[in-house]
Amino acid sequence: MSARSCPAILIAAPASGQGKTTVASALARLHARQGRTVRVFKCGPDFLDPYWHALASGQPVYQLDLWMTGADDCHARLALAAREADLIIVEGVMGLFDGEPSAADLAERFGLHVLAVIDAGAMAGTFGALAWGLQHYRPAMPWAGVLANRVASEGHAAMLKNSVRAPADWLGALMRDDAFTLPERHLGLTVASEVGDALARLDAAADALAATPLGRMSPQDMAHWALRLPDGPQPAARPAQLLQGRTIAVARDAAFCFIYQANLDCLQELGAELVFFSPLQDSVLPACDALWLPGGYPELHAHVLGANHALRDSLAQHLDNNKPVWAECGGMMVLFETLVDADGQSHAQWALLPGTVRMQKRLAALGPHQLLMPAGLLRGHTFHYSTCDSTAAVRQRTARPGQEPKPDAGEALYYSGSVQASYFHAWFPSNPVATAALFTGQGA
Repeated sequence: MSARSCPAILIAAPASGQGKTTVASALARLHARQGRTVRVFKCGPDFLDPYWHALASGQPVYQLDLWMTGADDCHARLALAAREADLIIVEGVMGLFDGEPSAADLAERFGLHVLAVIDAGAMAGTFGALAWGLQHYRPAMPWAGVLANRVASEGHAAMLKNSVRAPADWLGALMRDDAFTLPERHLGLTVASEVGDALARLDAAADALAATPLGRMSPQDMAHWALRLPDGPQPAARPAQLLQGRTIAVARDAAFCFIYQANLDCLQELGAELVFFSPLQDSVLPACDALWLPGGYPELHAHVLGANHALRDSLAQHLDNNKPVWAECGGMMVLFETLVDADGQSHAQWALLPGTVRMQKRLAALGPHQLLMPAGLLRGHTFHYSTCDSTAAVRQRTARPGQEPKPDAGEALYYSGSVQASYFHAWFPSNPVATAALFTGQGA
């Protein structure tokens, strides 16, 4: 299909927890099994849902966010996907109209038809009213239809279907079924690679979806949902090879898994060679010029990480050689002296930064943030359940979009020697020059 005719739908919901990821992954899996190329995107900052999308589609997954990644970046990624794919699926974030910008803003900007997924487990006739409201709240927003999730029975499905005013808007019902429930934990869905039967769950969901009107549609049947991109900017120039000849070691395992594919791409486009290692299993850093410790779940592996003294010593040698380290969120947490888990148990960590990190039961921070560095502004976000008490020097603080940093707000950027660390998750393509500075020490 051409870039102008590839069908593209945005799977949204009235709130979080309605089943967007299950439906998006099931639809991707259904079409991928039939030999089609499916490209899935995630609206907004999210590390976890894309693991399921990638497993379902067999394709890399990227984020679309009108602020963090920018409208031009969104346009370029959608245009490229439309040239390559038979179907584009975008999973929304939170509720359809939640956030600034929202999933609805993205749908209107790029002509993405909205499929609303509604958890109908505790409703009947109200389902139709809710679907009607989602469709008509923003009249300019393209609309595909509505799908009921967690439905109790065929009789229940019939009531829901009858509540929808326009019969063509009814795209079916998924029954409540533990066979395709995606497991969760405190930061969201469990990473797909940690779920032994992950693919079986997606296949079960795809099988269930195949029996619905949505599941019976081919891309040709979806032609009326064709992507209609507005005229876009000229392709961005390839960034200067500011990291040419440099090797960056990237921690990647069950403890450090919050990695955007676009960030890896950006480092490689800057000329870096990437090597991956596991802090849970490896006793020495790979040969490298700089190190990236991304976010993840160090709190779930605190004892194993703290006991890896050999790797800690290898990292200390890296620092003694004044080689840069960029550590974000979970990657920062393991650098402190102590991590106190949610049950109050203390775990000694690597003690390369002074201080203690404490897990708590509720969110400590959430939302888009920006970090002003000497080499320019980096966009990104923050999302964590822990708090940090440290005497480490603070170089800068993040700020909300469009605001100036304040000494008593935002996320601290700690530094010590060649380490820079923060709860802030950076979106590297937002400023490749500032990104390169993180790994050369020139932005310190």
